Amino acid sequence: MQANFVSLADAEPDEAVIVIDVLRAFTVQPWLFHRGASRILAVACEQQAIALRDQHLPHALLAGEEGGVQLEGFDLGNSPTQVAQADVTDRTIIHRTSAGTQGLARTTGSGLVLAAAFVTADATARALRVAAPSRVTFVITGASQGRDGDEDLAAAELIAARARGDDPDPEPFTARVATSDAGRNFVPGGPAWAPPDDLARCIEVDRFDHTLLATVLPELDAIEVGVHRAG
Repeated sequence: MQANFVSLADAEPDEAVIVIDVLRAFTVQPWLFHRGASRILAVACEQQAIALRDQHLPHALLAGEEGGVQLEGFDLGNSPTQVAQADVTDRTIIHRTSAGTQGLARTTGSGLVLAAAFVTADATARALRVAAPSRVTFVITGASQGRDGDEDLAAAELIAARARGDDPDPEPFTARVATSDAGRNFVPGGPAWAPPDDLARCIEVDRFDHTLLATVLPELDAIEVGVHRAG
């Protein structure tokens, strides 16, 4: 299995694509399901999220951010700590973020698209082994907006190693989250949108036993992200 690592700007469809967003979209989405959400629809822009709710899904909740900050009028931001305390039972969530959902939008048309982070690392690696593509592209969504994206590259490298059948110590990989450009926001006294508890939740390796499978829904102009278990 040939692995390729690209930035968000270079993301495009491939045989198999793993879109990585540790801080925080693809840590948030497993938490949304854990808290009882029935459905997650990912979109690329704020206006698209609002239109999807208003035209098709009036009872959906909007979740998302711009520059880390919860979007005005949205029900939730993009914080796993916030979601871990929220009641989203049986709710559809429309999710828009600055990096993670952008990566999904850029890779539509791929044979397989999984959304991943440390919290779903082993399940994602298992899904890759079952799918057995000849090549896989890892989209390092954090490598955008002038950031180094090392938190996402670390998760991608761990998943790639496990997909090959290796079993490295995850600690050197998770240690890179706090020192990444994005991770340095999540400290006491940092921005209000970046609670330190979020960083702690984002490095809980294998917190969930499923990965996230992305499927395009042309009729809604959205991408459905669902729980996927393999192997």
